[in-house]
Amino acid sequence: MASPRKPQDPRPDDEVWQTGPVYIASDKPLARLVARPMREFLRVEAAGSILLLVAAAAALLWANSPWAESYDALWHAHLTLDVGPLHLDESLQHWVNDALMVIFFFVVGLEIKYELVNGDLRDPKTAALPIVAAVGGMVLPAGLYLALNPPGSDGGAGWGIPMATDIAFAVGVLGVLGRRIPSAARLFLLTLAIVDDIGAILVIAVFYTSDLSLTWLAIAIGLLGAMVVARVLRIWTVVVYAILGVGVWFALLESGVHATLAGVAIGLLAPARPLLNEEVAREYATRALRDRHLNPDELARLRFLLKESVSVVERLISSLHPLSAYVVLPIFALANAGVELGAISEVFTEPVGLGIILGLVVGKPVGIFLTSFLAVRLGIAKLPENTSWSMVFGLGAVAGIGFTVSIFIAGLSFPGSDLLTEEAKIAILMASLLAAVVGVVMLLASTRGRTYDDDHHEPDQEPDPVRQALED
Repeated sequence: MASPRKPQDPRPDDEVWQTGPVYIASDKPLARLVARPMREFLRVEAAGSILLLVAAAAALLWANSPWAESYDALWHAHLTLDVGPLHLDESLQHWVNDALMVIFFFVVGLEIKYELVNGDLRDPKTAALPIVAAVGGMVLPAGLYLALNPPGSDGGAGWGIPMATDIAFAVGVLGVLGRRIPSAARLFLLTLAIVDDIGAILVIAVFYTSDLSLTWLAIAIGLLGAMVVARVLRIWTVVVYAILGVGVWFALLESGVHATLAGVAIGLLAPARPLLNEEVAREYATRALRDRHLNPDELARLRFLLKESVSVVERLISSLHPLSAYVVLPIFALANAGVELGAISEVFTEPVGLGIILGLVVGKPVGIFLTSFLAVRLGIAKLPENTSWSMVFGLGAVAGIGFTVSIFIAGLSFPGSDLLTEEAKIAILMASLLAAVVGVVMLLASTRGRTYDDDHHEPDQEPDPVRQALED
């Protein structure tokens, strides 16, 4: 909960601030030593990436420790769900990959929808460079992989692995570099990563779908259509959409299309424009507060008006992004990054591992750089403000951090071969680490100690007591 003043500098005459009702703002030991530091950590841009890295490291240590058998036993333990006609029996790892990751892909779908309606993907001129760069950053890595693993070979199905960019890690790396990277360059990488996500989603939907059941697929499409009808009828009850969403997920799971795509589809259907203009809430608040008192009916009405002054997409991103970044992705890493590193040297010689490393570490930056260069020279796009060509190459290297989506595609690529899957995961980990190091070195070298203070922030304002009361 937001507070109007810093807890370490309360007003002396504000006894409520010291004694309640807000626990996190109190001077109690747990609040002072644990709760507030944790809150500040979660506000750091790179916090999600740090948790993801810690979870991956923990999985690696666990899988290569004397307790490695317990790691396999945990994630391969089966959980059964029986609810009426719904019967599912999957390993814990599959529950994470097929169910929990729906939240991650739902947030991705929401972010794509926001960018298409309100963000940089709405403006063709602004979006041109990152879109073209993203295509180059997907095609060249896939081509390098296929050069070493031709179609029909044992590893041929893994060509989609080096195409992906991990938004969490990529943005986290730039967050660590701070003001050394101009805002236009950060925006370029973020938009590129979103377009990359769209490409990865299409690849999963088209090329990593097996045993397609048209009946179940038709049911999923019908349920998505029901969501559209509910929107048209202005049904705002979340329960209705939750029930339909679970139905879409189950239908896609049974259809053969990967169930996580349900999250993307539902996210793209969410309204990206607010139902009401914020002036409606402001005018009502002015009238309701003329007597300096809010009764319960007025408070309920004002809550509704304020909520509907912000789009559903923005509200869902705000509420679900922390869950995705701080819970879902670390659990995914813990469940999937635990591979034995005994054969790590073979990754640099076997075609699958070598193809992934070349694709992510070489193919990504070179593909992004070359297509960006051609787009600018042909007049299709222009270079972002304060961004040099060496910086573009560094950003391309950071985009080579494939981790989350690459590991996800690796599991889809080799479902019948644990050996190839493990080799692919080791290669992804190694390649992502190398890409991060190369990207940071290139960006530091291209900026040469310069800092950019080109972000535009709204000036500090006194907190709105109405909004504050409603948030509390």
